[in-house]
Amino acid sequence: MHFVARLMTVFIAATAFCDASAAQSRRTLNAQPASSEQQIREQLNAGTVGLAAGLLEGAPIRFATEIARVVNESSKVHVLPIVTRGPTENVNDLLYLKGVDLAIINTDSLEEYKIQVPQIQQRIVSIINLFPSDLHIFVRPEIKSLADLAGKKVNFNTQGTAAAYSGPLIFSRLGIAADKMFVPHPVALEQLRRGEIAAVVFITSKPVDAFVKGKWEAGFKFLSVEFGPKFSDYYVASSLESADYPNLIAKGERVATIAVPTVLASYNWRPETARYRRVERFVEEFFSRIDKLKSPGFDPKWKEIDVKTGVPGIERSRAAQSWIDRANPVKHSGKL
Repeated sequence: MHFVARLMTVFIAATAFCDASAAQSRRTLNAQPASSEQQIREQLNAGTVGLAAGLLEGAPIRFATEIARVVNESSKVHVLPIVTRGPTENVNDLLYLKGVDLAIINTDSLEEYKIQVPQIQQRIVSIINLFPSDLHIFVRPEIKSLADLAGKKVNFNTQGTAAAYSGPLIFSRLGIAADKMFVPHPVALEQLRRGEIAAVVFITSKPVDAFVKGKWEAGFKFLSVEFGPKFSDYYVASSLESADYPNLIAKGERVATIAVPTVLASYNWRPETARYRRVERFVEEFFSRIDKLKSPGFDPKWKEIDVKTGVPGIERSRAAQSWIDRANPVKHSGKL
C-alpha cells in the first residue's frame, strides 16, 4: 500500500513537472519569436536609410537602385529606394517626410525654397555629385536663335520632371518669354515634326535616345546656351558634341550648353544625433564600395564620378568630407 501511495506521489509530481515544463516551453516559444521580432525590427530600423529617388522612368531611380544593390551587401546599412515625383519634389521630402534620410535632387531646385526656408543651403548638404543633367534645346529649322523662341510654343515635359522645373527657370534667366507647354516629350516630339510647336527642352543626362535613334530632317538642331555669371550659382558649363549626336552635330563641332548637377543629398543633421550617425554609416559603406559601381553591369556614368567633386550651391556633408579627408590625407613635406 505504501508502495502504491509512493508511486502515485511520484506520478503526480512527474505529471506536475511535465505540465510546468510544457507551460514554460509554451511561454518560451511564444516569447522567443516576439523577442526575436523586436530585435529584427530594431536592427532594420536602425540600419535603414530611406532614399527619395524619382520617377520610375528617370535616371535618378536607376542610380538609387544601383546604390542600394552595392550598399545592401553590407549588414550594417539597408538602403530603401523610394519612387517619388522627381528631384524637385525630393527637396520637400528631405525636409519634411518621415523616413527620408537621403534624396537625389537637382541643385537649382533649392531656388524655389529660398523664401519658404531662408536657411535652405545650411539645412541640406551634398554627399556626392552624381551626374550632370544637360540642357537640350531642340528646335525646328526656321528657329535660328534663342530670341526666336519668344512667344513660341516650347515643351518642357510633364510636371515633376527636371525639364518642367529647371527649363522655365533657365528661360527666365535668359529673358525668353516662351509659350510654355507641359506634355509628355514623345507627344511633343511629334508635334515638333508637324510644326505645331517650335521647340522641346530636355534636361537629362546625355545622350538622349530620341535624338540618337530618331530620324530628323535637315535643319532640326540644338541651340547653344553659353555659361556665364547668371548661371554660376547652381549650374555648370557643358556641351553637346558629335560623339553624343552624330546625326545632328557635325564631326568636330560642339554646341555649348549648361548642365544642372544631380546630387545625392542628406539633411544636415547635427553630429550627435542618431539620424546623423545613420547617414554617416551609409557614407562609409557607400564610399568604400563605390569602385564596384564602376564595374560592368552598372550605369557607365559611374566611371565618371569622383567623390571629391564639389557641387555649386550646396555644402558637402560632414560625414562625406570626413571620409574624403581620411582617404586622401594631406601630405606634408616636413619643412617648416
